Amino acid sequence: MEKVSRELKVSALENGTVIDHIPSNRVFQVIRLLELTSEKDEIFVGVNLESKKLKEGKGIIKVSNRYFADWEIDMISLVAPSATLIEIKDFCVVVKRKFAIPDKIQAIVKCFNPNCITNHQPIITSFTVIDKEDLKLQCHYCEKITAKNNVVFL
Repeated sequence: MEKVSRELKVSALENGTVIDHIPSNRVFQVIRLLELTSEKDEIFVGVNLESKKLKEGKGIIKVSNRYFADWEIDMISLVAPSATLIEIKDFCVVVKRKFAIPDKIQAIVKCFNPNCITNHQPIITSFTVIDKEDLKLQCHYCEKITAKNNVVFL
């Protein structure tokens, strides 16, 4: 029996953003964080794709006609630091960069401490990243540490 080659073709983006090398188990979390379910333009999502970089497979998200703000990129970096951001304009790559967890996080994560002033007053949250490998954030106001499994996005 002859082996049949199958190829899936996804159209190239004219303008927009590709988020590549997302761990497969984080793809849908990234979609929720970026609120991509309400996008009107074309979105391509791939999950459990072969990856030389990620052992368990990778995910990819292609979003037409959308570029992400710095705070959105910071949010993605907290859940998918291995990802790559690629911005495309007129079918050409204009930006390609790896995500990096920033040293400071503001206005995107809730403090884990229920007694923190940021949970009772209209104050913008602010954290110092004290561990980028295992993701630990220290609140600027109450100094409590929020671990990776307790991170809640605003």
